[in-house]
Amino acid sequence: MIDTALYIATGAVGLAQILAMIRLVIGPHTGDRILALDTMVINAIGLIILLGLIWGTQIYFESALIFAMLGFVSTVALARFVLRGDIIE
Repeated sequence: MIDTALYIATGAVGLAQILAMIRLVIGPHTGDRILALDTMVINAIGLIILLGLIWGTQIYFESALIFAMLGFVSTVALARFVLRGDIIE
């Protein structure tokens, strides 16, 4: 029962990743593309966590935490670059 739920959740998050990728490509504005990129980072974190649960290993949780920190920093840096034109003051 749990295995089936994990596979369904993996499929749903994978579909959300594909839809966010489509929004990244056809987004009419830069803000839409930044939001789609952030959504893709969140979906990737979800996929990493789900794969860790399916395969029964704990190393994926640590990698998801590192990926979350890198995703946050990259989103902030990209948004700052779009708004101000520079990243470092």
